Amino acid sequence: MNRGNQQKPAHVTTRRLLDMKEKGEKISVLTAYDFTMARILDRAGVDVILVGDSASNVFSGHNTTLPITIDEMIYHARAVVKGVQAETSRAMVVIDMPFMSYQLSGEEALRNAGKIMKEHECDAVKLEGGYVIAETVKRITDVGIPVMGHLGLMPQSIYKYGSYKVRAQEEREAEQLLEDARLIEEAGAFAIVLEKIPSKLAETVTRQLSIPTIGIGAGGSCDGQVLVINDILGLNREFHPRFVRRYADLDEVIENAVMRYVEDVRSGSFPSADESY
Repeated sequence: MNRGNQQKPAHVTTRRLLDMKEKGEKISVLTAYDFTMARILDRAGVDVILVGDSASNVFSGHNTTLPITIDEMIYHARAVVKGVQAETSRAMVVIDMPFMSYQLSGEEALRNAGKIMKEHECDAVKLEGGYVIAETVKRITDVGIPVMGHLGLMPQSIYKYGSYKVRAQEEREAEQLLEDARLIEEAGAFAIVLEKIPSKLAETVTRQLSIPTIGIGAGGSCDGQVLVINDILGLNREFHPRFVRRYADLDEVIENAVMRYVEDVRSGSFPSADESY
């Protein structure tokens, strides 16, 4: 059958994610920052594409996620949405709200969330934090903008933590995280990312919440998993934490391909007669 005549799969929505949790179906999430990668991820059947502020690291070369701006996030988001629309349009697209785009006031957070949603056809925004931003989450969701939460290790707070070590290992912080998760759910979030926390705690949070949990370094009991696309493709030789499973080694593949190209250009074997007009 001609692919163009095939019926497109249904777009993943917040309701669909809730149904997946209720049915015990695991949710797959990966990051993307450009048109080409978004097309591939959507075609491959990823449920949610996160336009992560990790673009600050893997795309722009910064040491943290803090430097990236809201306009830069919108630039990446626009490209990703176009990529998804060019394929099956199945994947949900969630955009990270960058550092200081929502922390100053609820009014500014609402304005920036609205700007993100209006600049392209994404499905939701993601905010880091617990009780401190609960009212902000409620304000954003009350006007109809879906919000994904993020607890545990929160990269935008890395200077506060002082390291990327596992969070909520002590009882007090674990209890606070659980309370924060409840507050973010009550504020209207449709899902929560749990990053780098003990797997038993993640299991407890997942069991007690009615909304899906998406783990990254939080064990297999979460309702879904998220990883940075560059990490699973092996595009960063220096970064290899225990929670990342590499499915390819494209760093070496790409380097070898480029070396061959350079050699062919220098030797004059490229382009050949068949590759010329």
